[in-house]
Amino acid sequence: MTLSLPHPHRSAAGPATGDRRRAAVLALVLTAQLMVTLDATIVNIALPDIAGALAFSPTGLSWVVTAYTLVFGGLLLLGARAGDLFGRRRVFTAGITVFTLSSLAGGFAQDAATLLAARAVQGAGAALAAPSALALLMTLFPGRAERTRALGYYTAVSIGGSALGLIVGGVLTQWVSWRWVLFVNVPIGLAVLAGVRVLSETARSRGRVDVAGAVTSTLGMTGLVYGFVRAAERSWTDPLTLVAFGAGAVLLAAFVLIERRSSSPITPLRLFADRDRATSYVARLLLVAGMMGMFFFLTQFLQEILGYSAVVTGLAFLPLTVTLFGSSQLSARVLVGRFATRTLIAGGLAVSTVGLAWLTRLDAGSGYLDLLLPLLLFGLGNGVAFVPLTAASLSGVAPEDSGAASGLVNVMQQVGGALGLAVLVTVFGSASRSAAASATGTAADRARAAFVAGSERGFTVAAIFLAATVLLVLVALRRSPRPVAARAVGADSAPAAATAPAAVTAVSDAADVLAELDGAPRPAAATA
Repeated sequence: MTLSLPHPHRSAAGPATGDRRRAAVLALVLTAQLMVTLDATIVNIALPDIAGALAFSPTGLSWVVTAYTLVFGGLLLLGARAGDLFGRRRVFTAGITVFTLSSLAGGFAQDAATLLAARAVQGAGAALAAPSALALLMTLFPGRAERTRALGYYTAVSIGGSALGLIVGGVLTQWVSWRWVLFVNVPIGLAVLAGVRVLSETARSRGRVDVAGAVTSTLGMTGLVYGFVRAAERSWTDPLTLVAFGAGAVLLAAFVLIERRSSSPITPLRLFADRDRATSYVARLLLVAGMMGMFFFLTQFLQEILGYSAVVTGLAFLPLTVTLFGSSQLSARVLVGRFATRTLIAGGLAVSTVGLAWLTRLDAGSGYLDLLLPLLLFGLGNGVAFVPLTAASLSGVAPEDSGAASGLVNVMQQVGGALGLAVLVTVFGSASRSAAASATGTAADRARAAFVAGSERGFTVAAIFLAATVLLVLVALRRSPRPVAARAVGADSAPAAATAPAAVTAVSDAADVLAELDGAPRPAAATA
């Protein structure tokens, strides 16, 4: 995006007008980010009410989260590429329109299928809007200092929006209806659409969109996720379960072949040739897989077993949010310059593993103090690990691959969350069925016993995911990975790398790292 320079004979009014316009663009982008961020956390709090209203099974409920993350992650790189080819303002507007309309449709959903379709379309809208939004912001603020400030605002809205979503989701669900966790996006989306006129259209680049790669990868992952959820509800030998796994495998194999032969692949496979980078991608996938399971099960545990209201449940997660934000800032500004990348990642994730494993001790008689310390440990460990993990994913990337490399950070995050949750739901379903069969008492007592047993098994496997991540980092990540190249990732790659919409994710860390990668001061010994 190119800014119009003030007319030489309007020196008094020109700069002020330009500043007002830049402020308007910043406000517009931050509002759009707030909407996307709110949507991730606000829905989690409403899951028990959604299950009751639309007759979701305990395992099928996972699709309310997964439908969004799968499509968002699968189409994120496609959305970034579309902004380059068709103009970022145009693609941003289209994405916000799709997101707003699908939110409205989801709020009016009268059955599970309609809600899941709306959630999937929301993911497509977010995949279009998010990359273009931050690209417009980065282009408008080209200087190092002003860009760092803009990223700081973006980070604050992302983290603050996640925390706000937990509280707002609880308030809307308890005092109005779960439907308003979707309806709330409509006025925000309309406000953003009313303000897009302040954006200038960007120049379009030449090339083509790798639709085949995006579609085969998204549908392939959907097949695998559906296979896991179907196995949880039926059995591993169910014909549709086997068909889903087979179709997923075939589609993912086709995706690899398409990317190898494509002149403009959406995912350059050469990015996985670097050992450190490939390790960081897999580590992020496993980490988020465990993280998503923790949120999914703990949200329902607090409401269904401990009897917390939706509002109190949202407030219960705030210590985790605050701890993660604080530890991520400590990691970015102090620890990364003093400790080896491998040490920080493995050490942080080890602390998170302890916190997650601690949650396996929760039962029907637990109180909030029994889960407070595990939440603090989980937030502390993740905050320390996310920054160097993001840096390892972006280090040493060639300029022509910078956008795809940074985009893959979030793709792995979204796909890891969807696939991990599917696996954990399968484990949950098996354990809860066994517990229900042997439980005694009333129907409510048996249901509680089944959920406690299933969630305990889910927490256990989630902790195993994190423990495997620690082992992977210690074994595969080099002891002294090369320093992060100061210009490896530039402004055009920032959109994909800092658009994570998930609650309490790496968005703040990615923003910090990107600010530093793009020229902001950093310690001389970074990633030693």
